[in-house]
Amino acid sequence: MLPRLQDFYHKYRSAIIALTVTLLFMVANSLLVVHDKFYLFALPLFGLILLLFILKFETGLLSIALLTPWAVNYAIAPGMELSMPVEPMMILFTGMFFFRVLASRSYDTRILRHPVTILVLLSLVWWVITASTSRIPLVSFKYLLARLWFLIPFFFAGAQIFQNEKRIRQFFWCYAISLIAIILISTIKTLGNFSDLQTLHRVMKPFYNDHTAYGCVIALFTPAAFYFIFSRNSKGWSRILWIALFGVLMIGLFFSYCRAAWISVVAAIGVYFAIRMGMKIKWMVILAGLFVGVFFAYQSDVLYKLSKNKQDSSYDLSGQLQSISNISTDASNLERLNRWAAAMRIFKENPILGCGPGTYQFVYGSYQRSYQLSTISTNAGDLGNAHSEYIGPMTEQGIPGVLFVLAIFCTTFATGVRIYRTSPNKTIANMALAFTLCLLTYYIHGVFNNFLDTDKLSVPFWAFTAMIVALDIKNRELLSSTPKDQH
Repeated sequence: MLPRLQDFYHKYRSAIIALTVTLLFMVANSLLVVHDKFYLFALPLFGLILLLFILKFETGLLSIALLTPWAVNYAIAPGMELSMPVEPMMILFTGMFFFRVLASRSYDTRILRHPVTILVLLSLVWWVITASTSRIPLVSFKYLLARLWFLIPFFFAGAQIFQNEKRIRQFFWCYAISLIAIILISTIKTLGNFSDLQTLHRVMKPFYNDHTAYGCVIALFTPAAFYFIFSRNSKGWSRILWIALFGVLMIGLFFSYCRAAWISVVAAIGVYFAIRMGMKIKWMVILAGLFVGVFFAYQSDVLYKLSKNKQDSSYDLSGQLQSISNISTDASNLERLNRWAAAMRIFKENPILGCGPGTYQFVYGSYQRSYQLSTISTNAGDLGNAHSEYIGPMTEQGIPGVLFVLAIFCTTFATGVRIYRTSPNKTIANMALAFTLCLLTYYIHGVFNNFLDTDKLSVPFWAFTAMIVALDIKNRELLSSTPKDQH
């Protein structure tokens, strides 16, 4: 009898093991469901995702990009939210990336030696230091961890994956396809609500928190979408698809009613013509510095003039444009100035180390002043960040924090322009310029808002930055293999 059972087991071992595991899973899951706990339902999906990352590592990254626009925040514990399903996937991908690097002991060290990467690594070191001295260390270290699972998959892994130009297009399309669907849904909801501006600012929920993040990501994708229309690889139906994508982005950008997004795209167009005319980067930086310097030198006169503007945000295009400079009655502008003023008061208390990464939103309430509050302010000061990609880091990580941000942005921009001007490969040159202009829209938008603490913007932002690094590495290979007299 026993030999027959052994023969039966060996013959059907796989089926028996599968059936046993299934029964155990069903029993355990049933016991947990009785107690209103449903997390075991995610176990099979977790297994499939893990298998995907093991067998198709690069496809795993693309799948995250495809799902990111659809992700929604879900509270997994009191005071802790994750963007589902993408943040758990990012965490798993990060672990798999480290496992692959350690197991194979191979990673392109040219990425680690690249100036942009060095600055990113130094900024992470400063993050750890300021998290250690933070007013709320637990919040700062949780914030740092969240940034790591944005950075590692899309910058450190991406910089290696995107050395294949095909992967750049695939990544762009994966995020863009989902973004197009959300734009179409939001536009349809917009068409019936032109008389209600507050509703227009919320039609993109729950996928994007508000119209500013929605407009920002559309602006971020616009320059590259325009480039791909005229790319040598875009022919026939491919070109028609790129034209359709660009058209949908333009519709979404217009109906986002996001003034900062409009400004960033117009500014990117101006910079594009400056680059094409051969203007040196140092002159661009000097002009930008002069603009900022003139503003601060004559800020009293400028603010007085702006205070005379009474045009609020409007669904009418001309009214919306006029409201950009309204710091008298426009609630959005007033609240932004209130946040900046509170941030500067926090900064003055500790200009070197700041109050700690991710802590501004928990401490700024007591730094508000009654005469600066807007109709959308709260006395508790619990409505989010400092509304600036520059003032926020300066407040939370001190002067070195904002210097690292500026250094990363400027170095990436300079690298992209250099590739465009030196590459013997026109495809690499034009692609580098396109994604540099994409990033430029965020650098400009970052004056008014900061979204790099969210997956919606961090995923494309760090991926596009990795693309510049990857294209630079490829361009250096080409330059080193090209005779000097052909440069």
